[in-house]
Amino acid sequence: MKHRQTAAALGLGLARGLFPPLAALVILALTEWVARGELTAATWAEYIRPHYEAYVLAWLLLALIWAVADSVTRLAPLATLAAGCAGLVPATVNFYTLQLRGEPFLPWDLTQVKEAAGVAAAAGLKAQPSMLWAGGALLALTGLSWLLYRRRGRPPLPVRLAGIAASVAALLALVCGVYLQPAVTQSLGIYPDAWMQDRYYRWYGVITGFMTNLPNLEIDEPEDYGEEAVNALLDEVAAAGAIQTGPNFPDSYAANTGPAAIEKTPTIIYVMDESYWDVSELEAYGVSFDTDVSANLHALQQSSAYGKVYSPSFGGGTCDVEFEALTGYSVGFLPAGCKPYQQHVTRPMFALPSYLKSKGYQTAAVHCYYAKYWSRNTAYPNLGFDDFISLEDMRGVEKVRGYYWRGGLVTDAAMGEQIIREYERLKAGSDAPVFLHAVTMQNHTNYNAANYPDEQRVRVTGAPAGLKASTVGALEDFATGVRDADALLGQLTAYFSQVDEPVILVFWGDHYNPIDSGYDVYTATGYAGADSADPRLRQTTLLIWSNYSSRPVDLGTIAAYEVSPVMMDLFGLEQPLYFQYLNRQLRYGYRSCTGGVTVDWDGAAHRGLTARQAAWRQKHWLLQYDLMFGKGYAAARMGLDF
Repeated sequence: MKHRQTAAALGLGLARGLFPPLAALVILALTEWVARGELTAATWAEYIRPHYEAYVLAWLLLALIWAVADSVTRLAPLATLAAGCAGLVPATVNFYTLQLRGEPFLPWDLTQVKEAAGVAAAAGLKAQPSMLWAGGALLALTGLSWLLYRRRGRPPLPVRLAGIAASVAALLALVCGVYLQPAVTQSLGIYPDAWMQDRYYRWYGVITGFMTNLPNLEIDEPEDYGEEAVNALLDEVAAAGAIQTGPNFPDSYAANTGPAAIEKTPTIIYVMDESYWDVSELEAYGVSFDTDVSANLHALQQSSAYGKVYSPSFGGGTCDVEFEALTGYSVGFLPAGCKPYQQHVTRPMFALPSYLKSKGYQTAAVHCYYAKYWSRNTAYPNLGFDDFISLEDMRGVEKVRGYYWRGGLVTDAAMGEQIIREYERLKAGSDAPVFLHAVTMQNHTNYNAANYPDEQRVRVTGAPAGLKASTVGALEDFATGVRDADALLGQLTAYFSQVDEPVILVFWGDHYNPIDSGYDVYTATGYAGADSADPRLRQTTLLIWSNYSSRPVDLGTIAAYEVSPVMMDLFGLEQPLYFQYLNRQLRYGYRSCTGGVTVDWDGAAHRGLTARQAAWRQKHWLLQYDLMFGKGYAAARMGLDF
């Protein structure tokens, strides 16, 4: 009898010892199932096994949360619920955020709980089977923990305090010494993927993905920040502007037109075309198409300003490029992986639309996807847009590419009609000049030949050996979108060339994408390397056209945050002091400093900065910090009151 009691006690002790790590493992599996919506052999082979270190960390975190809760409360069921909620709540939120905006659950979402709840309610979200099964499994684990631990004794107070101290210390060591230390996590094979957070979470899991993003919440004030420093810099900019040093672009309209004859308040149209770059560039690398996909672009380059935009993004992060172009702010100063629209554009601030509105412009934005996507519905008003036309406002628009996107995506041709219709509506209501910004969606990743019927799709008639049939088909899908973007460019220039007022059109692409499952299109042709940081995969096509100037200007490569300053410089528009600074930086510092790559005035790209360039960049951050996070001394100097 005594032996049986001893064996039972040993068995119970063993079960109690094994329960926390095994329960944490089960909770981790449930967490990934809920977050992904599925958990298959392919998930294990493609994501979990190659990055097992991230999941070991997540398992340790859940086990230590259980240990801390249990040692503090001596209530094992409560500890089990705490560990379960630590995994399943973020996983559930992650699943829904992916459905709503295409982005996973990020730490800065915690600052927008009220807004997120409103969006979720409006979307009519429903519980998924995985969530119901996971909830049932967690209740079963909670019940099992009650059975296992219900009759355990209470340890002496010193032992209990030691247990609490040890478990808390271990948890803090894991969080502060591993998760919050990028050097440590990278040594474990967990590498930042700021431009594709959804991929980052697929690789490393929702728990490790969320925890390793926590350092991105912090914004450090520039060391010398203050009213005196900001005003001294702006005084320097103003003084430099009074000195004639020659134009940045000698062939521009402004450089060749007398001040009295310059158009002071032209209507300005921005079009950021999804994933757009001139794919006909591949024709110099062994690819041929059955049509000229960029006929309008090539013709307009003979009478417009043209060049490249150095994008901060690859494969996603459209809002980062848009943010830079509209504001002159560089996302390179912000924590890696953050999304400014969602985190930082939470109050009115300086941007091109807010500045133009202060000068009497009507401001509006058009985007053919949902208003809440990238939080544009909250960010746009803070940037100075008075009107926002989104997919919810569009009726009967043509859509294509339904292979991956249920219901398809609004075509660029339909977007052209929306842009023209919105312009006409604004002009019918007022004679004031218009600033209209549009973002398209037709050519969004992913790419597959099945997105277009054979008779509508651009065909690849020649390609380097070794490209898979699926990759060639994906390239045809992408090239079809580029052809239709080029048609949109022709549609808009044809219309605005006939209107009876001066108009500037700025047309560019946000970023490159993988085409098919990787970089084969780029590597097989020799166009670029298999690296998203390759400068060749960061320079999208830019055209700046007007209906009152036919002077061609080779802009070379400029940063996305230089788009608005350069546009104003080309046409002699009154520039705010901040843009004057950026145009001086463009000339004397660098054309772009994005993603660790610096582009010099001669177009050479290199990593790092010279001491002189670093000084320019530090001044840029001083002004950007003041306008985004600080006291707004620069905004007051520019006559803006926020």
